[in-house]
Amino acid sequence: MRDTRESRLLLVLLIAIAFALITVDIRGGEESPVDGARQAAATVFGPVENGVAAAVDPVGNAIGAVRDSGDRHDRIAALEHENAELKTRLGSDDRNSSKVRQLDSMLKTAGAGQYGIKAAQVVAIGAAQGFSWTITIDAGANDGLKRDMTVLNGQGLVGRITTVGPNTATVLLANDPDFTVGTRMEKTDELGFATGQGSRPLSVQFLNGKAEVKKGDRLVTFGSSKDKPFVPGVPVGEVVRVDPSGGDLTRTVYVRPFVGFTKLDVVGIVVQAPREDPRDLVLPKQPAKPAKPKPTPTVTVTAQPNGDLVDGSGKVVGNINENPDADASGNTDGDADTAAGDAANEQE
Repeated sequence: MRDTRESRLLLVLLIAIAFALITVDIRGGEESPVDGARQAAATVFGPVENGVAAAVDPVGNAIGAVRDSGDRHDRIAALEHENAELKTRLGSDDRNSSKVRQLDSMLKTAGAGQYGIKAAQVVAIGAAQGFSWTITIDAGANDGLKRDMTVLNGQGLVGRITTVGPNTATVLLANDPDFTVGTRMEKTDELGFATGQGSRPLSVQFLNGKAEVKKGDRLVTFGSSKDKPFVPGVPVGEVVRVDPSGGDLTRTVYVRPFVGFTKLDVVGIVVQAPREDPRDLVLPKQPAKPAKPKPTPTVTVTAQPNGDLVDGSGKVVGNINENPDADASGNTDGDADTAAGDAANEQE
């Protein structure tokens, strides 16, 4: 449209008419004269508005989703982080529970033997390419540890300290081939020397070639001079095989250690030896053996010509003629035998 004088007058006229209609509509309220026109316009333009809204709404939803995606991503990331923390805490609780059980068992062992101990944790194991069985613990000279101290856990003898640093120490395990400890057998007090054989049972040579040893016998440490490197009474292991003596001056047996050397975690270093040898007190109590069944007494009954039933002592315990099921030959069936046996048992 060209910008002419007529077009300007038309625009002003339309604006004036619009203001007039607005004024009439406001003053008329619910009975406004233009209400009919408004309804007609709504009838005509309503479907168009709905179509436009239906077309525009998905776009608006998508814009809202994009706008909220950042917040949703942050919430997911926060939940994943919280889940990871819970899993870590759960795993930590399981490890702590295991350490508590190990420490509790070790304290019971130390209490039974009256050992003063310093608890430590295994932080490293010996080099895989080496031939030695060693571990490194997180305690050293600053904790009062010295060379040739006994190391144990809740099951028994772990080894002895060979090297001490300021905050760490190296322990030679009892299954190392260079490890030897004096042993004493439970109850019989037979003395011997146990030597490590790696993953195989310990080899123990008894000083007495005629020592009576059987499978299941248990051994403890005999102890060393001034309690170094070994204090007495620490459980060593259980006999699993006995070689024939063969007339030798010594006798060799094989002992399975109480300690699992491949799963060490919490250990204790004996920093104070017991005042007295605990002997067998540190060994766990063996389960009671089941009682042997008592033999059932048997009674022999002999039938006499007159029908009397006589037991081994000559006492009459019955008469087969009293049983109506007896045959002419004097023999009875199973019921008669049962009755005779019952009578004999009662007499006995």
